[in-house]
Amino acid sequence: MPFQKVQLEKLSTSVVRQIELLILRGILRPGERLPSERELADRLGVSRPSLREAVAELQARGLLSTRAGSGIYVAEVLGSAFSPALVDLFASHEEAVFDYLSFRRDIEALAAERAARQASDSDLKVVQSIFDRMCADKPRRSAEEEAEIDAQFHSAIIEAGHNVVMLHMMRSMFELLRNGVFYNRLTIFRQRYSRDALLEQHRAINDALQARDPDGARKAVVAHLDNVEQALRDQKRADANEIIARQKLAHETATD
Repeated sequence: MPFQKVQLEKLSTSVVRQIELLILRGILRPGERLPSERELADRLGVSRPSLREAVAELQARGLLSTRAGSGIYVAEVLGSAFSPALVDLFASHEEAVFDYLSFRRDIEALAAERAARQASDSDLKVVQSIFDRMCADKPRRSAEEEAEIDAQFHSAIIEAGHNVVMLHMMRSMFELLRNGVFYNRLTIFRQRYSRDALLEQHRAINDALQARDPDGARKAVVAHLDNVEQALRDQKRADANEIIARQKLAHETATD
């Protein structure tokens, strides 16, 4: 008969499984510091030796890392899905910028449609809270802060779809954007009218999600990223024109 005796799972194995799932589901993020050993053992209801055994296994597998005198962290390597060589290629070829936006348009439109259908009430509250922060005290925030909230808003929509492969892939894409690999996010925050337009685009996305309107959410994301692409094209054209204008000015000055 195909039966085996039921064996109790080691406590350390249960701890490993729980932390694995928290990382896989994106609840624990790359670079996030875990509680102290004493606090974590208490929260998990295990002894410190059992916790140390679990942490050692997760470290050996590259999921956790320790920093001397600082504590235990989720490994940073989880935030990167691309080799350094490929990242360098992305950064050095302009066509990657618009391919990146095309990729985001396809994936985020699908993610927004999925979130409108499947997100829990708590998921949508997270999206709403980030959008509320986007709206609050807008004139006092720096462009850097606005760009960061923008990234959080889009990440929350991905997370609300509860697809762990999509979640980690898009986190990698956002990390490259945060590091300026594709383009400087501050470009589209340079002018006041652009900021106002971006807020309204995000409002349309949020309204569709809160109304659980999959088609509306998808269309709002597509419209938003179309506008981002146009803003980047306009800025590139303006930068090119400025170079020509400076050459003309230098020439005129030299001939006076």
